[in-house]
Amino acid sequence: MPAGAGDADRRCESGPVGRVTLQTIADRLGVSRMTVSNAFSRPDQLSEELRRRILETAEELGYAGPDPAARALVRGTTGAVGVLLTDSLRYAFTDDVATGFLGAVVDELAPTGSALTLLTSDGHSGSTPARDVAIDGAIVYSCRPRSAAQDWLLRRGLPLVYVDQEPVPGITSVNVDDRGGARAAAQHLVDLGHRHVAIVILAPVDEAAGPAYPERERMRGWLDGLDTAGVEPTVATVARHTEDDAETAARPLLARRPRPTAVLCFSDLLALGVLRAAERSGLRVPADLSIVGFDDSPIARRSDPGLTTVRQDVAEKGRLAATALTETIRGARAGTAPQVRHHVVPTELVIRQSTAAPDRAASRPGS
Repeated sequence: MPAGAGDADRRCESGPVGRVTLQTIADRLGVSRMTVSNAFSRPDQLSEELRRRILETAEELGYAGPDPAARALVRGTTGAVGVLLTDSLRYAFTDDVATGFLGAVVDELAPTGSALTLLTSDGHSGSTPARDVAIDGAIVYSCRPRSAAQDWLLRRGLPLVYVDQEPVPGITSVNVDDRGGARAAAQHLVDLGHRHVAIVILAPVDEAAGPAYPERERMRGWLDGLDTAGVEPTVATVARHTEDDAETAARPLLARRPRPTAVLCFSDLLALGVLRAAERSGLRVPADLSIVGFDDSPIARRSDPGLTTVRQDVAEKGRLAATALTETIRGARAGTAPQVRHHVVPTELVIRQSTAAPDRAASRPGS
């Protein structure tokens, strides 16, 4: 037992005379103190009915709950797992794909009783969340290469799972089939007859490190599909993943002669920016310009016209990530070597109203 653990155990499960403790609740219900403790810290160990009775009794008696710091010392765990994001925390609450992923992670973690802590690379007042926050493990989610925060998690030796990251030996990773999905999108345009195609993609945050893994894989997939028809695309990059930046990048593309008849976009959000630029340029979608997104987020279904896109199963990605991290943490506690896996979630081309065969007149030189 760690030094001080006995004292911590007493702080966690007992208290001054007259104070409601775990033992008070156990005596009222005729169960063991450990059973009551599990209702708070290991809910998956109890039936729903028994846990409900314990929690109702605790509330009736006015029990404040085990002291979190003492409980962590006793168990040797924090009861929290992290999700590392490169961008600001606002991204987690405003991006449809990120919120869908995090929601699936939370749902999968719920039976374990683990809390979710969001971490970013942004440190304030000397604080570095990835270095300083107490967690049992972390999901590294769509972070740019050479992230200092990611390095801190590795140096701490925490159980990790990579999501939308370059797979590395020794760490379980979860990716979608970015390359296959992008290839299907490009082939769809080629089959429709498009030969003047543009691509709108995120610019590398770190030029030395190059593009992040999803950007690189999607570019490879697009080129796979376009090369079959001898199409050399025009590429425009955006510094920020916003609709406004995509619209700004699309304007010079749509002013080119010959003008592209189709645009492949890194995400549905960027595709909406291209759609807005087309409308403000007097172009009809899809009669004058076909647009393809990626993700099949809710905005793809709400757009007018409906957006042709590549569907990724965000919920499955979150479920796999949370399950893998839980297993890795349990293995670390037991002192067993992690079973490293590389999960690849399939993608699917979803054809809606934003793509059609090109208007031949629109793609002629001088048009």
